[in-house]
Amino acid sequence: MSIFGKIKDAILGKPAQARPVPAPSPAPSPNAAPPARPGTAPQTGNAWANAPVVEERAVPVVDVQNHLDTMPGADRLNWRTSIVDLMKLIGVDSDYESRKALATELGRQEYTGSAEDNVWLHRRVMNELAANGGNVPADLRD
Repeated sequence: MSIFGKIKDAILGKPAQARPVPAPSPAPSPNAAPPARPGTAPQTGNAWANAPVVEERAVPVVDVQNHLDTMPGADRLNWRTSIVDLMKLIGVDSDYESRKALATELGRQEYTGSAEDNVWLHRRVMNELAANGGNVPADLRD
């Protein structure tokens, strides 16, 4: 799993997977051939009609600031401006190599670990959380 994926899952939660909902079985006609397997509807020859029905689930919006503020240790870490503290708070390794890999994943190839790089990385993570369903305050994003 990517480092951003770990961050996203730790803050926003793991995505709920859509579950197939069985299609109602039509009443068999007297001339219809029996289904290939017990409990399955007869094939119509139409790919759209034979496709399983998938139940869509609403994606809940997570209040990122509130969620992070209520985590144990939030009062001791400056997660609002520090990428290192943010990663520590959610239990993701915050060493240089992890931050460099995260920066590369998010589009910065020349990550040096400088203050400028870390500010960029923190802002970028907040922007990506907002793009993935998180409610992130404007002052934490670009």
